[in-house]
Amino acid sequence: MYALRRFGIKLGLDVIGNILSGLGNPHLCFSAIHIAGTNGKGSIASALASILNAAGHKVGLYTSPHLVRFNERICINNRQVSDDDVVEAWQAVKKVHTGSREPTFFEYTTAMALYLFKKTGVELAIMETGMGGRLDATNIVKPALCLISNISLEHRFYLGNTISAIAGEKAGIIKQKTPVVCGITQPSAIDVIEKNAAKHAAPLFLLKKDFRVRSYGKNTFTYYGKEVRWPKMCTPLPGDHQKDNAALVLAACEILMKEDPLLTIDAIRKGLAAVRWPGRLEIIGKPNDIHPEIILDGAHNLDATRKLAKFLKTYTAGRKITLIIGILDDKPYKGMLNAIIPLCNRIIITEPDIDRAFPPARLLPAVLKFTRHTEIIPRVKDAVDHAINTTSSEDMVCVAGSLYVVGEARQFLEQLKLVSDVNYHKKRVLPQLKLGSEGS
Repeated sequence: MYALRRFGIKLGLDVIGNILSGLGNPHLCFSAIHIAGTNGKGSIASALASILNAAGHKVGLYTSPHLVRFNERICINNRQVSDDDVVEAWQAVKKVHTGSREPTFFEYTTAMALYLFKKTGVELAIMETGMGGRLDATNIVKPALCLISNISLEHRFYLGNTISAIAGEKAGIIKQKTPVVCGITQPSAIDVIEKNAAKHAAPLFLLKKDFRVRSYGKNTFTYYGKEVRWPKMCTPLPGDHQKDNAALVLAACEILMKEDPLLTIDAIRKGLAAVRWPGRLEIIGKPNDIHPEIILDGAHNLDATRKLAKFLKTYTAGRKITLIIGILDDKPYKGMLNAIIPLCNRIIITEPDIDRAFPPARLLPAVLKFTRHTEIIPRVKDAVDHAINTTSSEDMVCVAGSLYVVGEARQFLEQLKLVSDVNYHKKRVLPQLKLGSEGS
């Protein structure tokens, strides 16, 4: 599977369409909720899956990237699929693929998820786009509802150089007469979304216009919708931005519950309170443990880094921060560093094990403009180990800059038994399989 990454990113629906046709069009066998946007897609998708599962539905969840295990990308009823399921799905896709080009990693993975959702009798699938929307492989689904979280400049080579152009790509998920929930705030982007929704006669629900939240506690808020008011809602995900994400989730629920008698306010409260989304403002330990408190946050673009910085300003309470940071080479690293480094007392530059990583030596001059308390430790696990052992238990360690960095850090913390993944299906003994020359 990972060898497929050599084919790069190829946007378009022809290949995924051919594969799914060979699999019996599994994507037509269940309802879907399709989610696009720059940030927040994963936490929104996870919350919707948790709520719909609490309502009694069998729910599939497809997200990317994974942090530690491939299995994280495909969940059914909040449980990652097993290793056996992954192998079976891969073999099924490999058997039917007869197209003119090899599928990309993401196309293969999307087809595998849809195959497993059909096989296991999923009623509702929550599908997160990989990139953009219009030509993303997930745009093959026929959704009951579309959701666009927010927009900032990203993946310019593929999506365009302006907010309006990127909004057009995200708006590509809008379908005829299908409700759209949208958290976009930029006027130029809203204009694009409104025109696309009108073109498809799709009802549009905008954050802060058609629905909103009012915060009155650390994680507590009141939701004001089109027709409802839900007080004392609670999300366990930290950060003020998660309340806006929760607003999008609840707006989607308000729409869905009109046609779904199982989706009650009690199920919504229960599912929202139970949501878990590792690696995004994930707090490990607490102050004055035997080890420093650790915060894991992907913060993989400028907007996400600013949200992390806002959280740290209010959360640290005067404690010193050791920052472990690694960034991919297509990210606006100068702006990201400018947002986060002034809050930190010590910087450790590292590098995730992926060919798109920005070399630490090239990041160093930009970091040194802010502080001389900087060192390079190339391997993520070594950087985390060093930070834990050299940071006071009264202070804290923050790992950020890339979900790949956070994934490697979290895997090391699992090995130290500081964190665990209770949703992972343990590997079973597999029979010897002849998988062909390309491997799995």
